[in-house]
Amino acid sequence: MRAGLAARVREVAPSGRCALITDENVGALWGGEVKGLLAAAGIDAVAGSFPAGEASKTRRTWAALTDMLLEAGLGRDSCVVALGGGVVGDVAGFVAATFLRGVPFVQVPTTTLAMIDASVGGKTGVDHSAGKNLVGAFHAPSAVFADPDFLTTLDSGTLAAGFAEAVKHGVILDPAYAEWLAVRAESLLGRDADDVSRAVLRSVEIKSEIVSEDEFEANRRQILNLGHTVGHAIELNSGYGLPHGHAVAAGMVAEARIGEALGVTFPGTAEEIRTLVRAFGLPDFDPGLLRPRRMAGLMARDKKVRSGAVRIVRLEGMGRAGTGDETTVAVPAEVLVRIMEDWS
Repeated sequence: MRAGLAARVREVAPSGRCALITDENVGALWGGEVKGLLAAAGIDAVAGSFPAGEASKTRRTWAALTDMLLEAGLGRDSCVVALGGGVVGDVAGFVAATFLRGVPFVQVPTTTLAMIDASVGGKTGVDHSAGKNLVGAFHAPSAVFADPDFLTTLDSGTLAAGFAEAVKHGVILDPAYAEWLAVRAESLLGRDADDVSRAVLRSVEIKSEIVSEDEFEANRRQILNLGHTVGHAIELNSGYGLPHGHAVAAGMVAEARIGEALGVTFPGTAEEIRTLVRAFGLPDFDPGLLRPRRMAGLMARDKKVRSGAVRIVRLEGMGRAGTGDETTVAVPAEVLVRIMEDWS
């Protein structure tokens, strides 16, 4: 990663200048090393950071970072390097997408979730008080450098949360991969380099295959949202205090249960997903779901809502997502409430 990163930055930023954007936690751990690496290759990196966490994923942060790039005199022949987890990638990518109407950016993910999912696909943006990721743009990275060495500094909870997205990839497209993840969960949580590399590679393959078919999420790419309609509502209900991976894990189980209640999903699928997320110590339920009317209202704020109906991924069974004539299923709010009332 270290040699290739500088070469790639030099390639996409012929001026030899870039913005290195990270959060305060990652900056303290890895910022100096990465900036030094770029400097050794003759690249001037203007460093900017913000407080770690979803609460910083705002237009205010975007504006402050954009101002920094303008004040530093960076031009269209520069680039943005995103060093960090999913929040950093989303914010830095949005800065790159909008600065001077778009400059290249390079992703250097430092968390499991970012390596496995968030750094691939080109979705960038910030949150709004009305919901998650409501302001943003599609802006694909010029390159992604995923180095498992970064994971050595993660706490066990953050490490585990990232594997929720790997489980999702297995559920929607590759049941054999999902089974392998469950079998190797202990090794993956133990940071075994070979297994982690294999998981990152397979997840990136799956996501890249789907994104290449539907870059702007017009149809098939929507299957990557499994667990996210409910998951984003869970996050919003928690005031973004719950890690994204935990919300997605519980969201996948909930959406499979909704699908079963609608007769779309094979009975027993939710239980299979529950077993997978539990293998990584992730939650299979969130207490917020015991307030169905409130949660249905939060889901109705999701950007995937059409004609007032919440949309969830059409999951028939393991490895069978987005099947039939529709990639997603429209569920009126009152139907959602009735289904979730049976969970109490």
